[in-house]
Amino acid sequence: MTFSIRTSLVVPALCMLLVSAVKTPKIVAQQADSARIAELERNVEALARELERMDLGDVVVDLDSGEKGFGPAASRVYKIESGLSIGGYGEFLYENYAGKKQDGSASGKTDQFDALRAILYTGYKFNDRLLFNSEIEVEHAKEIYLEFAYIDYMLTDNVGMRAGMLLAPLGLTNELHEPPIFLGTERPLTENKIIPTTWRENGIGLFGETETTSWRVYTMNSLNGVKFSSSGLRGGRQKGAKAKAENFGIAARWDYIGTLGLLLGASMYTGNTGQGAELNGSEVGGRVTIWDLHMDYKVNGFDLRALWAHASVKDVAQLNQLNSFTGSAGIGEAMGGWFVQAGYDLLRTKQDTESAFIPYVRYERVNTHKAVASGYSASASKDLTATSIGFAWKPATQVVFKGDYQMHETGTNSGINQINFVVGWLY
Repeated sequence: MTFSIRTSLVVPALCMLLVSAVKTPKIVAQQADSARIAELERNVEALARELERMDLGDVVVDLDSGEKGFGPAASRVYKIESGLSIGGYGEFLYENYAGKKQDGSASGKTDQFDALRAILYTGYKFNDRLLFNSEIEVEHAKEIYLEFAYIDYMLTDNVGMRAGMLLAPLGLTNELHEPPIFLGTERPLTENKIIPTTWRENGIGLFGETETTSWRVYTMNSLNGVKFSSSGLRGGRQKGAKAKAENFGIAARWDYIGTLGLLLGASMYTGNTGQGAELNGSEVGGRVTIWDLHMDYKVNGFDLRALWAHASVKDVAQLNQLNSFTGSAGIGEAMGGWFVQAGYDLLRTKQDTESAFIPYVRYERVNTHKAVASGYSASASKDLTATSIGFAWKPATQVVFKGDYQMHETGTNSGINQINFVVGWLY
C-alpha cells in the first residue's frame, strides 16, 4: 500500500520533470532567439540611420553635433568614458555704426572692437550615470561669470536628473550659442529681449531623449520683475548670484529630432517675478509667461532657421510704480518677436574639404510694447525691424569668420544701421 502511494506520487513528478527537461531547452532557446532578434532589430535600425547619414554625406549637417541639449564643445564631457573633460569657445566682435539715424539725425554711436567672450568648459565624468559640467565665461576681457554648472544623474538609459545652475531651455541660441554653429554676428533680437539670452538660473529638473524626440523640464528661481524695462525682460535675469528665490518658475521644452538635420519644437516658461516686493501692503505677483516655436533645418547645403516668441507680464502697473516708470517708459504687458533666416553653403559640392562659405539673410521683427498697462503709452521706438545680410566663412568646422550689414528701423525712425565682423572658435 505504501509502495503504491509513493509510486503514485513519484511517477507524476518524474513525468513533470521529464516534460520540463524536454521543454526547458526549447523555451530557453526561444527566449534567447527573441533577445537576439530584438538586439538585431536595434542594430539594423542604428545601421540604417548611419547608412542614411553616409549616403547623404555632407548633404545633411546635424544641428549641433552635441548632446543633451548642448553644443559640441559644451557636451564634450558626455562623449568621454570617464575623468576630466576640457573644451571652450570664444569670439571677438567689431561693430561699425552709421553716423546718422534713420531720420537723418546724428546717431551718437561710437564704433567698438570687443573681446566679447572667452569660454572654458570643464567637466568630470564619474561613471556612466553621473557627471559634472560647467561653463566659466570671461566677457569683455574683464568680467567673469559662471554661465552654468550642474550635476547630471541618469535615472534610466533615456531619462536623467539635472541640478545646479541651468540654462533655461527656450529658443534656439540660449543653449546652443557657440559661434560656429549659428549664423549671424550677433544673436537675434527676439532671443535677447523676449527670450533673455543668455538666461541661466539655479534649479533642478528632468531631461530625456529618444530616437525621435528630446525634452527638458526644470524648476528654477524666477526672474526679478523689478528689473524689467520697456526694452524687455533681459534685465530680470538673476544669473545665480544670491538670487532671490521667493518665486520659482517652470521651464519646459519639447523637440522633434527624428529627421536628420531637422530640429522642430516648442518651449515655454511661467512664474511669478515679484520676488517678495510689496506695494501698498500687498505682494506683487508679476507673473511672466513666455512661449516660443522654433525650427532649424540644415540639409543640401541650406541653413534654415525660424523662431516666434511671445511674452506676457501681469501686474505691470505695480511693477512700473516700484520703478517710478511713467508714460512710454513703462514695462510692456505683452511682447513679441519673430525672425526667419536662410543661408546656403557655396562650397558644399567641393570635394575633400571641410570648409564652408555661407551667405545668409535674416529678417526680424520685435515689439516690447505690443500692449501696455492702462495709464501708460506704447512707444513706437520699441517696434523694431532688423534686416541682416552677411556671410559666414568656416575654414574648418570649429572656426568661423562672420560679417554682416544690419539695417535697423523703428516706428520713430530712430534706427541705426551697422556693419559687424566676428571671429569665433570652439574646441
